Amino acid sequence: MIRDADFDHVALAAESRRDLEPRYAEQLGGVASANAAGGQAGFTWAQVRYRNGMALEMLEPYRVQENDFLRRFLDRNGPGPHHLTFTVPDFARALEAAVAAGYRPVGVDDSSPQWKEAFLHPKDAPGVVIQLAESHEHHEPPRDRLSPSAELLHVAHAVRSLDDGLRLFEALLGGVRTSEGEGSGHRWIELRWPGPGRVRLLVPTGPGALDKWIGSRPGRVHHVAFRVLDPSALPGATANGECWRVEPEANRGTRLVLVADTGSS
Repeated sequence: MIRDADFDHVALAAESRRDLEPRYAEQLGGVASANAAGGQAGFTWAQVRYRNGMALEMLEPYRVQENDFLRRFLDRNGPGPHHLTFTVPDFARALEAAVAAGYRPVGVDDSSPQWKEAFLHPKDAPGVVIQLAESHEHHEPPRDRLSPSAELLHVAHAVRSLDDGLRLFEALLGGVRTSEGEGSGHRWIELRWPGPGRVRLLVPTGPGALDKWIGSRPGRVHHVAFRVLDPSALPGATANGECWRVEPEANRGTRLVLVADTGSS
């Protein structure tokens, strides 16, 4: 196990951050928390943070002639979830633990003492890019400290094999089970880390919508869940039982699940 890992943020990719900002900053009330000063080879980014402290990162291609990884991702998949980032206190030991658990880190870069990173490929992960990062960077908070209005509750990752999902998020990344349940054609287990980050694993229990949606893949990011004051007011949201949903086709490739903030938490 990677000791003291923490789920830091979920990253979404699009042709331009301006495609994502109306939804995640304006409509969902995320407050700007950090950004890439001038961008870097392959991509540029900005983060917004929500009321419970969880962050969401928005990626766009930049200087793709020097590094075309994000350009290739968008050409192959279109916009949508790109990776989940877990911070680690000791980068070298984190890589050792990943290799010992049977994973093959790629894109290993420990050239900067301020930011060391590596990735677990979605063929191993399963079905999602995992970024492991040791960070000593400091970003000045924006001067306009608005109060975020929404909470980012969890990222739901659908897996074909629950054992594979738990092997990654529990056995390697140290997630602690907090709750579990069943829905129509699936079961779920939610895991937490020291910070606000939560991952909800979904697994099909038989034929149905989730089983069909995963198809032959080992896994896919299914949705990002938010608690908001009025889910019905979010453009594109439709009622779905006790929650509301915005389907990927109406949200740049990322499904949203919304629950109402009743003031009880």
